[in-house]
Amino acid sequence: MASAHSSHESTALLPTASSHGQSSNQHGANHVQAHANHEGESGRTGFHPRRFLAVLWRSSCTASMLVNVLWPFVPVAILLHFVPGLHLWKFATAYIAVIPSANLLGFAGQEFARKLPKVAGILIETTLGSIVEIILFVVLIAKHDADASAGSGDEGNLIPIIQAAILGSILTNLLLCLGLCFFFGGLRRSSQKFHAIVSEVGTGLLLVAAFGLLIPSAFYSALKSETVPDIPSLGLQHGPRHGRFTAGKLQDDVLRISHATSIALIIAFALYVWYQASSQHSIFDEVIEMDEHGDADREADIVKPKFTMTETVVALAISLTSVTLLLVLLVEKIEHVVEAGVPDQFLGLILLPLVEKAAEHLTAIDEAWDGVINVALYHCLGPSIQTALLNGPLVVIVGWILGKPIDLNFEILMIGLLVLSILVVGNFLRDGESNWLEGALLVIIYVIIAIMCWYYPNPDVATSNGLEGSDVGNFPISIEVLQQLQKIMTENSVR
Repeated sequence: MASAHSSHESTALLPTASSHGQSSNQHGANHVQAHANHEGESGRTGFHPRRFLAVLWRSSCTASMLVNVLWPFVPVAILLHFVPGLHLWKFATAYIAVIPSANLLGFAGQEFARKLPKVAGILIETTLGSIVEIILFVVLIAKHDADASAGSGDEGNLIPIIQAAILGSILTNLLLCLGLCFFFGGLRRSSQKFHAIVSEVGTGLLLVAAFGLLIPSAFYSALKSETVPDIPSLGLQHGPRHGRFTAGKLQDDVLRISHATSIALIIAFALYVWYQASSQHSIFDEVIEMDEHGDADREADIVKPKFTMTETVVALAISLTSVTLLLVLLVEKIEHVVEAGVPDQFLGLILLPLVEKAAEHLTAIDEAWDGVINVALYHCLGPSIQTALLNGPLVVIVGWILGKPIDLNFEILMIGLLVLSILVVGNFLRDGESNWLEGALLVIIYVIIAIMCWYYPNPDVATSNGLEGSDVGNFPISIEVLQQLQKIMTENSVR
């Protein structure tokens, strides 16, 4: 029975050339395995409200169970929506209320994953863990005012916040979540060893994604000083020398590059998922084989009460509805939060990723505490890969479809921080083991970035990668000079 179980867990999710030759030998073992009790089975059927609430309360770990104390904030946030004024209170209550809702979504996804084969379960669990982020991005796009592309968040321009949230989600996973996993895991053990394939594949994909995200920003930064301002009354956009490369032309080129880059990154993510699902030596199998039987709480988890399939579907429906509603309420108050003095970059890079990733971070930290460092490491790197290769590019595609131009022209400073963070994390992962000191250092780096974001000016004041801050957009010019330029252009057109 043990051999059948091991074969079932390490078999690729999708058929491969090597798996066809083994199918006949595994058929009997799989047939026996099908009749064995799966660790995700509850032993019940249907929906039982009392059992449902009991399992929901216990959740996946102690930290997740404590998060359930925040459930009263959910109805409070919804009721406050109908009270006039109190904008900051509405934002704060909705912000807190998202945490238990996302926690239920993560727990329900975990329960659902346990009822599937191991490889398929991890794929489903990772995808469900990113739904909160996808919903947040879609709500932000819908709220964005396409006519306020030059202002800040309090003026309806949410593009800087969306861009910061994309990078912030990656940085939160790489620095804060991974740092806390190393720290708490290191408090219980002097060091934790993990498989090299987890770090190699993870950091390699992140560097590829960072390269793709950097291209539009680098293109814009390299050429913005070569543009001329769009002044239709002077006819400069039709001039013989610089007319073909105005500021507007550069913006259009960056947008087209962002569209093409987004499609390429999404294709890369599809290839990544296909490879992991079809290869018997994928990152998922390595994680399973090394950590499955090393979980300190494995025996307790097996006997712990679980959702039935019906209860799992109900929990997913409740959590998805609650998360979507609360994120809509949250985004509605972003303008008031920015007006109150919270910078766009701090809101997007720090606050929003913290709340959307809270439940997933608790799960990863609990796994590191239990000694399941490979799974914890994947729960840090996996969502980062999905954000960089799928969720971020998906924002650009959705904005393209909705007629709200969103590009990958990030602030140069922020994209630089992302690349440096990936390099730092890759250096820590190189030796194949971690300790609490490395975790503390990663958290300190995250705190330093958070402090910098608090003082980073909004785009209507200054920007590190825009024409507003360049000599092209702000050169002094008098009315007399403008009139002379117009006269020269008129004479040239007559000739």
